Amino acid sequence: MVNVVNNLYPEIKPFASDLLKVSTIHSVYYEECGNPVGAPVIFLHGGPGSGCNPTQRRFFDPAHYRIILMDQRGCGRSTPAGETAENTTDDLVADIEALRQHLHITRWHVFGGSWGSTLALAYALKHTSRVVTLNLRGIFLSRASELKWFLGNVAHFYPEVWQKLVNYLPAHQQDNVLNGFEMAIFNDDLQISAPAATAWNAYESAIMRLKPVEDQAEAKTETNAETKQKTPQEITEQSKIEVARARVQIHYIKHGCFIDGEAMLIDAAKLKDVPTNIVQGRYDMVCPPQTAWALQQAMPHAKLVMVADAGHSAMEIGVTSALIEASDAFRSIPC
Repeated sequence: MVNVVNNLYPEIKPFASDLLKVSTIHSVYYEECGNPVGAPVIFLHGGPGSGCNPTQRRFFDPAHYRIILMDQRGCGRSTPAGETAENTTDDLVADIEALRQHLHITRWHVFGGSWGSTLALAYALKHTSRVVTLNLRGIFLSRASELKWFLGNVAHFYPEVWQKLVNYLPAHQQDNVLNGFEMAIFNDDLQISAPAATAWNAYESAIMRLKPVEDQAEAKTETNAETKQKTPQEITEQSKIEVARARVQIHYIKHGCFIDGEAMLIDAAKLKDVPTNIVQGRYDMVCPPQTAWALQQAMPHAKLVMVADAGHSAMEIGVTSALIEASDAFRSIPC
């Protein structure tokens, strides 16, 4: 039964987890939850640069699904953290397929949000026969217009947030924010890279939701997390996490995320036999709705749910509900 408070399924713990060696450099973390003999579903996290978290297990009925979460190269619990060598979209697609083979799965449902939607589409286009369904949120295709929006045009709605990011940099670097933050975040000195990474990551967090904080309980939790006294070691570890996340994201953005988004829109027609659900916040400031609309035009069979009172976050109630409704509906489609 879905939790009526936040629409998520109850909290669960993994029944298995491990690192899968995928290159001479990289090992990716994965975990399995729910029904060990259930219908497999792979969750692809956003970013690029983020990792998975326990809440993401809760989009799926644990009695029906074998829920698989994977931290992408350089992300989360994958090693080495923040590594950008041998780290491209093609590498990530290959990792997903390697994990499927490693787990002896024939076909699986694919769930991806934000950057995860990009990766889900890239995987589905290359390994269509292995994909049962697609459940996508906050569509991102790394087209020039989308990157231009994220790296400046969003100031039309969040001028103070954008200006705070710009003002972090010295005046002579403010005309190229991406390059300025790249120089700081890839610095080997953590006293330089960590504050820059924290500022970079905070920028995206500030524009995630239609309303910054959904409720008082969440606000209290966030406040407590911020005010709790941390040890020097905890501060250092948190700094390394911030830097790793920002390094991977900047690496991908600098290379257009290693994809051709316009070509992907054309190729999406090849997925006409894959049941597809698209959930999009009407006021998504990270990945504006035009891309979700364009994808649905390229995939007329796909269902597009435009959530009227939501931004980019998967945790906004309307978005969460639509994603779970789709994953529940997909239970009837055999793997």
